[in-house]
Amino acid sequence: QVQLVESGGGLVQAGGSLRLSCAASGRTFSSYAMGWFRQAPGKERAFVAGISRSRGNTNYADSVKGRFTISRDNAKNTVYLQMNSLKPEDTAVYYCAARLLLGDGIPTMPASYDYWGQGTQVTVSS
Repeated sequence: QVQLVESGGGLVQAGGSLRLSCAASGRTFSSYAMGWFRQAPGKERAFVAGISRSRGNTNYADSVKGRFTISRDNAKNTVYLQMNSLKPEDTAVYYCAARLLLGDGIPTMPASYDYWGQGTQVTVSS
């Protein structure tokens, strides 16, 4: 069982930055691929970024490439999402998710993940 707790959301003006953190419980954090997803009102939950469990391979949605950076610190059981050049369309609830994997893949579908955090609101004003 893994418990995930996100933090770092808030209100920011367009062009600003935020860093989200996701702290995981348990002693096997390095065995999990980690992902960030977001869900805006009336829309489905969508993949934002993912990072593999050990080699640190990353994958991003086209809409955030070049602006967002995902990273992880396995010693701290934490995954981060640095968000720069934020746009109003980035407004959503952001969730982190964990998937136990043997290899270094990065799932992009919500149904592929086993554990989810409670979400943190990010609001970007124009």
